Amino acid sequence: MPEEPCQCSDCQRFYKEHDRLIREFPTFNQQQELNWTSIQSFRTLCSKVTSELQRQLSERESNEDINISPEEKHISDIEITEALDELESVNAYLYSIEALMERIFDTKISKNIESKFKEIANELAPDPLNVDRLILNRLFHQTPDFPDKNNIT
Repeated sequence: MPEEPCQCSDCQRFYKEHDRLIREFPTFNQQQELNWTSIQSFRTLCSKVTSELQRQLSERESNEDINISPEEKHISDIEITEALDELESVNAYLYSIEALMERIFDTKISKNIESKFKEIANELAPDPLNVDRLILNRLFHQTPDFPDKNNIT
């Protein structure tokens, strides 16, 4: 008997995003590019925040915190130091993932196989706004836009 998927809000948000990414990027090539872009953007953001926190900590250590904005003053030195340690680890992991992703980019597949990816993507994550799917959902569930099942003819 298959286990029911988790219904908590975090898992539901994950499932929704998971399906959206499959629908919007249904080919092998698109998934390669999506994942590469995602890793690069995450690494860029982490690197920039790390640099900013290092700058902030350095200014505080040299007693130049006169130039520190009120938003930056609410973060303690200990919090910054702990965050820098964590972010340096994250950046190292992201570099490792990037190295693995380069191997994935060496993989090329034919247009016929790309078509298979699209076919399977439609099965895995059908469009939630598809008219047939909306009609079925209304038949099986009471929804705010169609509250009375007895009115179905």
